[in-house]
Amino acid sequence: MTEEFIPYGSQWIDEKDIDAVVETLKSDFLTTGPKIKEFEDTFADYVDAKYAVAIANGTAALHAATYAAGIKEGDEVITTPITFAATANSILYQNATPVFADIDPETYNIGPESIKDNITEKTKAIIPVHYTGQPCDMEKIKEIAAKNDLIIIEDGAHAVGATYKDQKIGSIGDMTTFSFHPVKNMTTGEGGMITTDSKELYDKLMKFRTHGITKDESEYINSSDGNWYHEQQGLGYNYRITDIQAALGITQLKRLDKFLTRRREIVNRYNNEFKDIEGLIIPEQLENTNSAWHIYVLQLELEKLTADRKEIFKSLREKNLGVNVHYIPVYFHPYYHNLGYEKGICPKAEKLYERIITIPLYPKMNDQQVNDVIKRIKSTINKYQK
Repeated sequence: MTEEFIPYGSQWIDEKDIDAVVETLKSDFLTTGPKIKEFEDTFADYVDAKYAVAIANGTAALHAATYAAGIKEGDEVITTPITFAATANSILYQNATPVFADIDPETYNIGPESIKDNITEKTKAIIPVHYTGQPCDMEKIKEIAAKNDLIIIEDGAHAVGATYKDQKIGSIGDMTTFSFHPVKNMTTGEGGMITTDSKELYDKLMKFRTHGITKDESEYINSSDGNWYHEQQGLGYNYRITDIQAALGITQLKRLDKFLTRRREIVNRYNNEFKDIEGLIIPEQLENTNSAWHIYVLQLELEKLTADRKEIFKSLREKNLGVNVHYIPVYFHPYYHNLGYEKGICPKAEKLYERIITIPLYPKMNDQQVNDVIKRIKSTINKYQK
């Protein structure tokens, strides 16, 4: 009998989500309508931020944030290599230079000491990534930023609902970006959000997502010609989100805490089952944080196993587990190699990459599926133990 395929992640759509989308489809506004502002206001309240800007996707959110931060050619921005390429790409979009800081080998997040080591007179900002949903050491990062007059753009794509010392991710740095791709903790299909407490940054973000255009008469540079008048005051993009997506986001956000509770239940089960397995290292959490657990990453102790990660990964896929690897260090990609980045600049991150496997974790998983994941992983690791 073929074992059920269990993916590493999946959305959870219910009838209320569907009804909300259908209602919007029947309304007067499919885009640029009232659902977008409703979604923004609800999300800002959830993360305790003053402002939220809904946007086309998580990558657009990062691009908008780097633009609003004034990142430009000649600037350097420090980030982690253990992230999706979009984080660093957003720096390149502004013709600036990504600088990769090494990770903390315990938490897998960007290491504050490595940030310090990489600061130069050209450094303009830090983009810490809350990898897997676990918050970075924001207190130390904020101290570094304040001392060096740096902007903090948090990449919270994995971390909606996470907390750092009782503060929600989304209310700590100068800006925080989020992604609502279907495998994330909540979804709008595609979509993203940027939160900030700065009215100045908010205004820049709002214009940037709509071609750099404003319809606010109080901001006009020239005299208005009439009610139809608007002005393009900068070079922006069409990064708008739709009311259809916003409607889904509103209903998903209402269930987010339920999603997070289930994720944490599964994580507790995994931790208990895997913590004493020879050859496996379970994720370690930073003190006084509460991860959103977007993904669950097991690290292989290769010294205690007879196979490398590639063979173990293949064995798990053959058992119909949709395991994955998050992430290939950004500067390993050919595009970055062609820009002059070489392997070896972040040895801790590179060592981690060789050993990690992402296993299934999503709130729609039932207990039998969780049991199956545990059983298949244990049998695979047992086969390769020395």
